[in-house]
Amino acid sequence: MKTTKIEWTDRTWNPVTGCTKISTGCAHCYAEIMARRLHAMGVDKYANGFTPTTHYDVLDEPLIWKRPHTVFVCSMADLFHDAVPFSFIDKVMDTIRQTGHHRYQILTKRTSRMAEYFARVDIPDNVWLGVTIEAPSELSRIDALRELKASIRFLSCEPLLEDLGIIDLTGIDWIIVGGESGVEARPMKPEWVRSILRQADELGTAFFFKQWGTWGSDGVKRNKKANGKAFDGQIIQMMPQLAMR
Repeated sequence: MKTTKIEWTDRTWNPVTGCTKISTGCAHCYAEIMARRLHAMGVDKYANGFTPTTHYDVLDEPLIWKRPHTVFVCSMADLFHDAVPFSFIDKVMDTIRQTGHHRYQILTKRTSRMAEYFARVDIPDNVWLGVTIEAPSELSRIDALRELKASIRFLSCEPLLEDLGIIDLTGIDWIIVGGESGVEARPMKPEWVRSILRQADELGTAFFFKQWGTWGSDGVKRNKKANGKAFDGQIIQMMPQLAMR
């Protein structure tokens, strides 16, 4: 049962909410906008707005999901934010280990802290680790990810804000690409996407094109639904094959 509009997952789990900006892709953060809206609506979980907050009361939530799910962990936060103590991340990993029938996708921009954490504990077999790469200045995040022995290693190039150029995709199983949405969204050019797709095809890396966002392939600003999710006339939404590390 799919319970989220995020195309590449089917459930979200937010034991942490809130974050702080760290790079150019954070400028128009959808999670921040959503958190402030939920705060204004009086939703208890967002009483602190977008200030990083741990939620012990939802740590056991995945235990009641009997059917297997692909779960995006912390869609409203970064699990490896400095404000989240390793002792709390340990509890998140405990739940993940207890629920081996689920697949957990963890995406971060804070690769140094992720590496520091996993230097002290093993990565659960049912965890997929990803990093956000929105511009060439962030390509070094891939090197940090490559050093970690996750069952799936993935990149989220969303919002894709520049041409990434040549990317070393060695050891990367999956790439998600998408344009930015919202009033202040920055455009994504087709040639940037085409370059990533070509490089993914050459290495056999699964490629998932999520959406154009607010700016269409023709460079026209309009509703993101109208711009759609076809690239060069095709829906390309591949999922990764589980790798043996």
